[in-house]
Amino acid sequence: MTTVANTKSSTAKSVDLAMGRRLFSDKVFKQVMTAGGIGVIVAVSAIFFYLASVVVPLFLPPSIEHQAKFASPGLASQTTAAFTAEEQREIGVRIGDQGAISFFAFDTGTVLSETPLALPEGVTVTSFSKGDESTYAAAFGLSDGRAMLAKFGFEVTFPDGKRSIRPLIEYPLGEEPVQIDTQGKALVRLAVQQSDAGSTLAAVTEDGRLLLSAVVTTTNRMTGETKSEIQQSEIASVPPQIGQILIESKQREMYVLSGERELVRYGITDKSAPVRIESVLLVPPGEKVTQMTMLSGGHSIVVGTDKGNLSQWFLVRKEGIDFVLTRIREFPAMRGSVTALAPEFFRKGFIVGDSTGTLGSYFATSNRLLFTEKLSDKPLTVLAVPPRGNGYLAKDADGSVYSAKVVNHYPEVSFSSIWQKVWYENYEDPDYVWQSSAANADFEPKFSLAPLTYGTLKAATYAMLVAVPLALLGAIFTAYFMSPRMRTVVKPTIEVMEALPTVILGFLAGLWLAPFVENNLAGVLISIVFLPAGFVLAAYLFHLLPVALRSRVPPGWEAAMLLPVLILMFWFFFQIGHPIEAVFFGGDMPNWLSNEMGIGYEQRNSLVVGIAMGFAVTPTIFSIAEDAVFSVPKHLTSGSLALGATPWQTLLGVVLLTASPGIFSAVMIGLGRAVGETMIVLMATGNTAVMDFSLFSGFRTLSANIGVEMPEAGVGETHYRLLFLSALVLFGFTFVVNTAAEIVRQRLREKYSSI
Repeated sequence: MTTVANTKSSTAKSVDLAMGRRLFSDKVFKQVMTAGGIGVIVAVSAIFFYLASVVVPLFLPPSIEHQAKFASPGLASQTTAAFTAEEQREIGVRIGDQGAISFFAFDTGTVLSETPLALPEGVTVTSFSKGDESTYAAAFGLSDGRAMLAKFGFEVTFPDGKRSIRPLIEYPLGEEPVQIDTQGKALVRLAVQQSDAGSTLAAVTEDGRLLLSAVVTTTNRMTGETKSEIQQSEIASVPPQIGQILIESKQREMYVLSGERELVRYGITDKSAPVRIESVLLVPPGEKVTQMTMLSGGHSIVVGTDKGNLSQWFLVRKEGIDFVLTRIREFPAMRGSVTALAPEFFRKGFIVGDSTGTLGSYFATSNRLLFTEKLSDKPLTVLAVPPRGNGYLAKDADGSVYSAKVVNHYPEVSFSSIWQKVWYENYEDPDYVWQSSAANADFEPKFSLAPLTYGTLKAATYAMLVAVPLALLGAIFTAYFMSPRMRTVVKPTIEVMEALPTVILGFLAGLWLAPFVENNLAGVLISIVFLPAGFVLAAYLFHLLPVALRSRVPPGWEAAMLLPVLILMFWFFFQIGHPIEAVFFGGDMPNWLSNEMGIGYEQRNSLVVGIAMGFAVTPTIFSIAEDAVFSVPKHLTSGSLALGATPWQTLLGVVLLTASPGIFSAVMIGLGRAVGETMIVLMATGNTAVMDFSLFSGFRTLSANIGVEMPEAGVGETHYRLLFLSALVLFGFTFVVNTAAEIVRQRLREKYSSI
């Protein structure tokens, strides 16, 4: 009895010990799983907040710092004609209306040096004009019909390891004034543009004549002596009441404001024979133009009116090679009459001063009013922006000067510039465009994410059209109809395909599949259309075979019989493809599509990507869907069959409904894989950011764009942050799709869990 009791006691202790270990293991496993789940949430949240931290600065408004007010630096006896500044926003330049040049501290107005213009004796300055901001060129019209061209520069040195900036004044045409009017009349209106190729000046004389002069300067490299050659002409039929003249930076177009509303455009490519091209009315009756300026690059004109309205104009190609000056967009109006305009040096921004003393900052491409600042109770008369667009100088009618630092890194970004059509310079119509760089400094940034998002959805759509039918039908057949022995071969084989690197698939798609599809386009399209019908026909013919022959094929091995049929059909379709092309499409279907149908054909196109990405996504969908179908409890299918349902009725009424949560998850995971795919679309498309759903055109996706352009993007720049915004859009899309998929999956589980 004692022995039995001890045995029972020992057994109970063993059971308690085993139970304790199990409970302890369960607790540890529960904690590990909890920690893992929290870790995943933390990791995903950290990714989101990191992406957001890089993107948020794009949408922050500009800030204004280090504001200062001081009296006009330099000679008080001269009225300020213009301001400019050097790149570091340390030195400002005040140009007096009689040629006094004052260099001063940008933030305080302290005069650093003063240099009078080297004017000839007995003449006075009667007009003034600045060229393109980036050239630092300014012209002075004189009372004897001559003009002087001055150019401001800044020499940067590092004595004792410290940066020092020394202001300079140069005379590109020499210190002697250039004779513009041979009759010696005073020049009362002036316009100038200067470049290494030469200088162009337009002037209105006091007796109303409009003169055009081209000055080409050559320098003797041996002696350093400069020689100027002047080509002059007088424009006939001068517009009345000339108010302002603009010459674009390429020196091919001239714009003359006639009266208060009309702008006359001249072609001045041949300076000896200027041609009047067109005239347009800039404002409606009852409104008058008060200020005009050209934006950086010389393509656009910004017009301000007495009612505070602002508009942008540039040339648009209409019919043939004709260009027409067209109103492109209007900006939010200022409070009072526009009294001053100043463009930025290198960006499409500009600042505006009005009669109420308010300063406004705008950016053309994004159509943004960046900020307004009330500076004075008097009208603002002179404005300037430093080269980096990081500040402003403004003078009011009382002579007070206002300076400030402006933190304004991302003015080209707005909702409209990212997601809506934008009318860019030199474009015939508004469009969605992504073009992050160009070969010259006139570039207008084009940062539309719309074509990239469209390309992403396009790639995913075509990939899913290929992958979903193949993967789901294959998964259903493998799990429900295929013999167990054959399944042990098919399922691992397809799952191994999932591990194939996508860079290999992209390489094959770009270098082999794309040329193959182009050379056999008719056969490929015939295969896509008639291959499913061929399968159905093959199954029907198999069903018509005698029972003795059909019984030789073991149940579940019917798919093996389709392999030679599949190969035969592909061979047949490709064999008849070329004769069909020869008869109906002139032997070259891609060219026929382009020439006859107007459907552009690119070798690396959506069809190629759909096939390649479909091949990549199919194993993912197949594996998950096959597991879901195979995991349907056997007693459900057995019960359905026992009640008299056929295998197909059981499949549709029981198996698919029960497995629907898993099948839906498979499709959603496949969609996420297709949306985020990079290497295949990078290598198998033309990477053209276009919005065209054509099967034969290329595209660019968000992920591929990030992969291509991230190495070239400057850290912290607009381009860099917009690539992070692209990643955030992908993240958000994936999050929304996965969340919606999980909600649908849970509802499907609840609905069919009672079956």
